Amino acid sequence: MGASKKESVEVNKKEEEENKNRKKTQPTKKEKLSTEESLLHKKQEDRAKNYKGFSEDDASEDFKSVEKSEAGDSESSGDEGFHNTSSNEGLANESQSEDSEPDQGGEESDSSEDEVAPRNTVGDVPLEWYRDEKHIGYDITGKKLKKKERQDKLDSFLANVDNSKNWRKIYDEYNDEDVEVTNEETKLIRRMLKGKAPHGDFDLYAVLGLVRAIRKGLIKFDKPKEEPRFYMLWGDDASSSEKTGHLSYIPAPKPNLPGHEESYNPSLEYIPTQEEINSYQLMDEEDRPKFIPKRFMSLRSIPAYENAVKDSFERCLDLYLCPRVHKKRINIDPESLKPKLPSRKDLKPYPATCYLEYKGHKDAVMSISTETSGHWIASGSSDGTVRLWEVETCRCIKVWEFGEVVQYVAWNPLPELPVLAVSVGQDVFLLNTGLGNEETQRKVKELLHVATSTALDDSGNKVSAWSWLQDDKHEGIRLQHFKTVYSVEWHLFHPTRSIFFVSTKKNVRVYDLLKQKLIKKLETGLREVSSISVHPAGDNVIVGSRDGKLCWFDMDLSSKPYKVLKCHPKDITNVAFHRSYPLFASCSDDCTAYVFHGMVYSDLNQNPLIVPLEILRGHAISNGRGVLDCKFHPRQPWLFTAGADSLIKLYCH
Repeated sequence: MGASKKESVEVNKKEEEENKNRKKTQPTKKEKLSTEESLLHKKQEDRAKNYKGFSEDDASEDFKSVEKSEAGDSESSGDEGFHNTSSNEGLANESQSEDSEPDQGGEESDSSEDEVAPRNTVGDVPLEWYRDEKHIGYDITGKKLKKKERQDKLDSFLANVDNSKNWRKIYDEYNDEDVEVTNEETKLIRRMLKGKAPHGDFDLYAVLGLVRAIRKGLIKFDKPKEEPRFYMLWGDDASSSEKTGHLSYIPAPKPNLPGHEESYNPSLEYIPTQEEINSYQLMDEEDRPKFIPKRFMSLRSIPAYENAVKDSFERCLDLYLCPRVHKKRINIDPESLKPKLPSRKDLKPYPATCYLEYKGHKDAVMSISTETSGHWIASGSSDGTVRLWEVETCRCIKVWEFGEVVQYVAWNPLPELPVLAVSVGQDVFLLNTGLGNEETQRKVKELLHVATSTALDDSGNKVSAWSWLQDDKHEGIRLQHFKTVYSVEWHLFHPTRSIFFVSTKKNVRVYDLLKQKLIKKLETGLREVSSISVHPAGDNVIVGSRDGKLCWFDMDLSSKPYKVLKCHPKDITNVAFHRSYPLFASCSDDCTAYVFHGMVYSDLNQNPLIVPLEILRGHAISNGRGVLDCKFHPRQPWLFTAGADSLIKLYCH
């Protein structure tokens, strides 16, 4: 300890002698002022050439202020002297080389703070939270940064006395380490202590020019907008004058304001009667009113709102999913967007009004079929009967009793053989209608006579999936199947070629009977196919579906639908083409039948023309069913419809 004290005393003596020598060699205050004034005058002359926009008086005033500030700095620096302690001597020594060597770079820092990110990654968390912990934070990998062991104050004092660079060190509490100040940083600190700008390349005259421009009003600043003290609570944001800064501002949608109906004690005229409430229950959910007014005598008796959470959630969805983009509207006449179709007057004749009704069935009429001459019509019903009607007089000529639901009836397309096919359960009956002359009846009886039964073989087993039997009760032939028969067609062939159409649940398959192979598969894209009809020319097919869609297929064009018509809200029960007129129709469970104009051209470059013509109404809903079948008259533009209300209607032009 004694040796170290002697060495420190000798070092202090040497430093005092060096300071005395420096004071002798340093110039006096007057010499410093004269040299600084001469330098300032030179700077003023150079700067005045660059700033021509200022007047001579303004420039002189600004330059005088600069001179005073510089002179004040010089006096303060001269008066300060070098009376700092040992920790400030380093700053004084480095200040001498600040003006002489301004471009020289300082020494590299021993600290890693200038090059590497801070070790501690706790952010803005106060360090007081780690006061009782063994660590001070976490590094970038998530590991704890342990605190350094605190040295004894006496040991730290002695260590700092022996270290000549101790005055450069600063303790960083955030990272728990000592940081050494570089030469560049000491220069910045020295300039700030003198009242100067931290950086040496700071241009004071440029700042003065900006100040003068602001004073003259050449530079203007945006005034802050004052928020209004009052605002419209129920006002519309779109009509307000103050809007947000961005261009594509769209206000959020606002709910409708409450009216008299939402009052807890509305007038009696707003309260519905019990009959009206019962009628609301029969409506669809879309048409049903969402709020039914009620009357309460006081606010205390009002119950909690049931849909409060649901309404607030839907309101939040509306605000969140609201499109915030302006949609450019184009001024286009809506009538110009409609396709140019011919007038309905030019497309006459077509069925438009109900002309006759055929009454006699006691239950829903499942199917109807017209005779080729157009004088007779057959119908099958759920009451288990098949009736034969005269078209013009609505007179029922003959009735067949089967005791079971009649699914389908179909008339033989050959006029010389008036035979009727009827599907009942698992059986198909071929009936003699009794029409025609004696020669015609003789041919029909020969055709419907079966000599031997093909139902069973000698061992009693079935030979095939169906069998022929003579039915003496109905004077015809009985075909037995092992499953229920829902439809009967005499043929669903192409009118000119040997092509056969088969409809599945989702597709329509087209087979060539001569080659016995599949030639085309029509992809409907529907949920379930309910009916099919082939155009008399054979190149176009219409398909009805259970989801109310009607597809038109052009077989020469593609296997995808040419047109998809969404006309019925409920299931389509049947579709039909007219044999001679360019008409086709569809019927549905919504108690309507749609009539369309469908013209097919011989020119392959011209697409078919489809025009909606008429919506036929008149049937009533029974057990959730509407119109079950529709057929065109073979010669006239008339349409027969069969409904679940046990009626058959004839619509004429």
